[in-house]
Amino acid sequence: MADYIFRVENLTKNYGDKNVLNIEALDIHKNKITALIGPSGAGKSTLLHLLNGIEAPSSGNIWLEDKKIEQKDMDLDIRRSMVMVFQKPVVFSATVYENLAYGLKLRGMNKKEINKRVEEMLEVTGLKDKSQQKANTLSGGEAQRVAVARAMIIRPKVLLLDEPTTNLDPTNIFTIEELIKYGKTKYGISVIIVTHNMFQAKRLSDNCIFMLGGKIIDYDTTENLFSSPKNETTWAFINGKMIY
Repeated sequence: MADYIFRVENLTKNYGDKNVLNIEALDIHKNKITALIGPSGAGKSTLLHLLNGIEAPSSGNIWLEDKKIEQKDMDLDIRRSMVMVFQKPVVFSATVYENLAYGLKLRGMNKKEINKRVEEMLEVTGLKDKSQQKANTLSGGEAQRVAVARAMIIRPKVLLLDEPTTNLDPTNIFTIEELIKYGKTKYGISVIIVTHNMFQAKRLSDNCIFMLGGKIIDYDTTENLFSSPKNETTWAFINGKMIY
């Protein structure tokens, strides 16, 4: 079994004549939280979209473990192996409980197991007292807790997060970060998170990828990347001294 969750080879993405992503080779490690950092327009979200199959690459190949991802005819097992959560929370106009149970019902899970998993997520998210409240009446931070928990409750192989805590207050940021770590530790979920928050990248991730101009500039453990980056541009970026 592969020790990576994603493998990328000769991956490019073009919009018209503009190249926005160009990655020769990349292995993203399994059972780790990997942060994608870099300035706006670096290609972080584009890479996330290609990994998830939302967009097709212009060229190159992506593997989820040992399975090649084919965007035009993606295997159902691959689709169900990964879930993505965006910056703006997406919840249904149903109760918090029903939102969390939705993906499990689609998979034909029995009611006893559904209830067990939902109760677990309600506890971890601190939303037990709001289980019967309509999710679309929650605060933005609470709704994002539901969105992340709903993605995690199906126990995917990989969770893709695109700026999930932007504009949230410290309490909600802390709760969501703890939820992410819980999923990785208890269920072995591999997490890839795009973040502009260097403090978040440092405290949350195991590994860190610095992107610039659609390319991988630096990739190391988070501790090494922040304490002794291999590239001068990485050092300038994480210390707020890069001009772009």
